[in-house]
Amino acid sequence: MAVPARHTSKQKKRSRRGHIKLSVPAMHYDATTGEYRLSHRVSPKGYYKGRQVANENNENGNN
Repeated sequence: MAVPARHTSKQKKRSRRGHIKLSVPAMHYDATTGEYRLSHRVSPKGYYKGRQVANENNENGNN
């Protein structure tokens, strides 16, 4: 069975795991609806790039 010859320090272990973290979603203010929304996505009210592309009451995406 393989056994490490030296103890791995906390600093070495944590620096190796430094990329494992949560990322903050890119949100911005939508002036058309007055709400915040995710970038490159349709707002909850159905607006994208200042014009309405979907109905607000249409939940399943079919027009």
